[in-house]
Amino acid sequence: MKINFTTPYNQKNMNNIRIKLLAILLISTIGFTSCVSSKKYKDLLGKRESIEQENSKLKDDNRNLRTSNNERASLIAKQEKQISNLVEDTTNLGRNYRSMQGRYKGLNKNYQDLLAQNQNLIKGNQRETKKILAQLQKSQADLIKREDSLAVLETEFNKRKSELDVLSQEMAAMQERLRQKELAYNTLNDEVKRKDSAMMALRNSVADALVGFEGQGLTVTTRNGRVYVSMDNKLMFASGSFNVNSNGKNALNKLANVLKDKQDINILVEGHTDSVPYRGSGNLNDNWDLSSKRATSIVRILTNGNIDPKKITAAGRGEFNPIASNATAEGRAKNRRTEIILMPDLSNLYNMVVDGAKAEDEVESIEAPVEEIPVEESPKTE
Repeated sequence: MKINFTTPYNQKNMNNIRIKLLAILLISTIGFTSCVSSKKYKDLLGKRESIEQENSKLKDDNRNLRTSNNERASLIAKQEKQISNLVEDTTNLGRNYRSMQGRYKGLNKNYQDLLAQNQNLIKGNQRETKKILAQLQKSQADLIKREDSLAVLETEFNKRKSELDVLSQEMAAMQERLRQKELAYNTLNDEVKRKDSAMMALRNSVADALVGFEGQGLTVTTRNGRVYVSMDNKLMFASGSFNVNSNGKNALNKLANVLKDKQDINILVEGHTDSVPYRGSGNLNDNWDLSSKRATSIVRILTNGNIDPKKITAAGRGEFNPIASNATAEGRAKNRRTEIILMPDLSNLYNMVVDGAKAEDEVESIEAPVEEIPVEESPKTE
């Protein structure tokens, strides 16, 4: 006999505990799902923007590849016409060959008839015999000549047939090359679209990360397939200094957090100044030196934010690349800036273009001139 120790009171407590555990589990699941969705969204945005900036450069490559494909198609059409002409010539040769065979049979029959007549008339009239012998000799000479012509036609026929076979093989090879070129074009086009989407996603991610600084002299734009993060020097540096201030470090750390996992992006940091000569003290010589030091300071902060140093370059442009006139205070303020240029890694696309160029070099033009075969008129037999 089994004894049940569970009372209604204990059973009620157990039900309450189960309800609380289920509620905690449901709240944890909702929180975990929200975090994962947010992370996936950022990852998707990051991937979408890494390819945006290559479209401008690679469109020309696409157009060149499309032109090359059109030229290949034109060449194939030319070869198809050439093959059609060769087939027509071969058909005519076959017709002439069969005609010569018929004439040969006719001449041979005449020869045999004359030979039989000669046998019958050997004992007959000598004069008639000489006439028949002359006809027999002429027919025999015509027969030998026709045999020679028939041999020439047969040789030419076989030669043209071989040329037709070779052209057919070359045409098949040309069509295969064209198919490979079309496949390469489609692959290149897909890669361009992928990089366009990635670069757009990168631009949006950078803009979202730095949205709090846009009113402080920071802008995020795209030009020529690249993302430009432009920062006024007042946001980053004190006048005449190359030490990044706390506000600038905050912006750079946010940018580094977005870029640290982007292995297919190259980064160029450019320092710019206005045209007012540098008159400060210390180890700086001029504006060029100042712009280089500022670019290097920014690079160090970015690399400290786990960005691969192999992917980043510092450059000082001094006053030599202004975006506004240095004749006004407003223009000089615009020229005093730092630009962080995000460029997609084009090595894969470059390799595709190089492989396409190698395949292009291997394509040889196929032009086999079709020669006319002289056909002699058959002599009339009496």
